[in-house]
Amino acid sequence: MANLIPANAENLYEVTRADLPLSCPMPGMELWNSHPRVYLPVVDDGGQSKCSYCGAVYVLKD
Repeated sequence: MANLIPANAENLYEVTRADLPLSCPMPGMELWNSHPRVYLPVVDDGGQSKCSYCGAVYVLKD
């Protein structure tokens, strides 16, 4: 079994361009206790996006 990240366990996630397109929950997160997957827009160079379901904030770091 792969090591999965707990979904919705943090309020802030740092992501890179390799994680785009960005979705919440992200691939590699456990899905059993999460909300439906939604795709989030991220503005280039330090942009951020907030999930409307769980409130997690994703910040783009390069």
